Amino acid sequence: MNIADHVRRAAARTPRHAAIRFEGVTLTYRALDYCAAALAGALHAHGVRRGDRIALYLPNIPAFALAYLAGERAGAIVVSINSIFKREEVRYIVNDSRPRVLFTTQDLLPNLPRPECPSIEHTVLCEGRAPDAIALEDWLERGGPDFPTADMAPDEPAVLLYSSGTTGFPKGVTLTHRNLVTNTRTAAKFSGYRARDKLACFLPLFHVFGQNYIMNAAFQAGATVVLFRRFVPEIVLDAIGRERVTMLFGVPTIYIALLNSDLARYDLASIRYEFSAAATMPQEVARRWTERFGRPIYEGYGLTECAPSAAYNHLREHRFGSVGTAVDGFTLAIHDEEDREVPRGEWGEVVIRGPGVMLGYWGKPEDTARALANGWLHSGDIGKMDRDGYLYIVDRVKDMINVSGFKVWPAEVEHVLYRHPAVKEVAVYGAPDPIKGEQVRAAVVLKEGALATAAALAQFCRDHLAVYKMPEQVDLVNVLPKSATGKILKRVLRDAAANRA
Repeated sequence: MNIADHVRRAAARTPRHAAIRFEGVTLTYRALDYCAAALAGALHAHGVRRGDRIALYLPNIPAFALAYLAGERAGAIVVSINSIFKREEVRYIVNDSRPRVLFTTQDLLPNLPRPECPSIEHTVLCEGRAPDAIALEDWLERGGPDFPTADMAPDEPAVLLYSSGTTGFPKGVTLTHRNLVTNTRTAAKFSGYRARDKLACFLPLFHVFGQNYIMNAAFQAGATVVLFRRFVPEIVLDAIGRERVTMLFGVPTIYIALLNSDLARYDLASIRYEFSAAATMPQEVARRWTERFGRPIYEGYGLTECAPSAAYNHLREHRFGSVGTAVDGFTLAIHDEEDREVPRGEWGEVVIRGPGVMLGYWGKPEDTARALANGWLHSGDIGKMDRDGYLYIVDRVKDMINVSGFKVWPAEVEHVLYRHPAVKEVAVYGAPDPIKGEQVRAAVVLKEGALATAAALAQFCRDHLAVYKMPEQVDLVNVLPKSATGKILKRVLRDAAANRA
């Protein structure tokens, strides 16, 4: 078994079909397969063996897919590094995973402290030139197209994807070939990928959503990935019409940005499917999208630790506000603080079993034991399940706000604020309070040209929520802190409030 087999099969089936479209250039399945074999041969020639690590510190460019496939074909473990990480962050991940080869670009190379990363034997540049690095083209020329794909055991590690590090240092989520192969098949099946589909991918390929649910699942179906360096609304919207993109993938903040764009200027008629994951979709945003386009935003649920898809809404029936039911081979349950299952309809922590669940955290047996206690992956998400097995996510455990002993879930307050016509984006979080323990605060970005005061937004909450759920403070801000995938980083707001306190 090898996750890279999907491209080899597609190249045999439809060699001239586009695997990747990037900035007007086409990379066919035959070319991608040929180059991946050549690069795998070059890796082997430079000492990379089964179980060795290679690192990708790359933006969204075709070389990411090429280096990824080459590493897998050579039997290596591919380590993805967030392309917005700086010197300290890169050093930590490199020294934790100890790759022998690192692929990067001229622009990102200054963030690699080579003297402090002794495991790296070769640095390969995929864009630009530098005197102390090798050009990707040079290695491709040294390899050949006949390098065989390593036959890996299903439970051998395939990738290390580092968690976001919201609590302490990032942890390397170790996913196996079985994890990846089963989950990409699930994604292609549930989202209904077809070979003629063109999937927009502006989400970062170093993240499990972009890497597995979009790139790998598209290759599984023999479809085309329309790749973007990043999400720039005007560039993406213009390319949708030009490339005839059929499937759109994003996180809630991207759909919010699109709803606040002048969509009438663009040709979006080719799109047949929209999907959102990685964060809870505000119900008001989903409703507005459905009213505008006549179809729902499909949703899924999962974690990096389960490769990522564990639930999907909907293959049979859409239930508004739900992230759906368990996908093939997965079991979902809701557990209490004693790790016991609660009755249907009650809140608790979402726990997961299934073929996508990780091997563990790289080099961290104690963290692994906690996350996989009693045979379940403990998600850290709070949810409930209805009698038909549909899952509803409330919030992250760590985002819950304790106001004088009352639990306040930020998502509930955010749902109310999104109903205000002036609100574009909102983040609700907890701040220290000397009497109540914590107080509710909201950071709000207004729509362009909209007029609303903090007092008016607070009153709007007062009209729709219990008193203890009301924000004690509403801050009007120009921008909210976000991760590379577009997730709003509430921990940044919490930390700033704690520091001020």
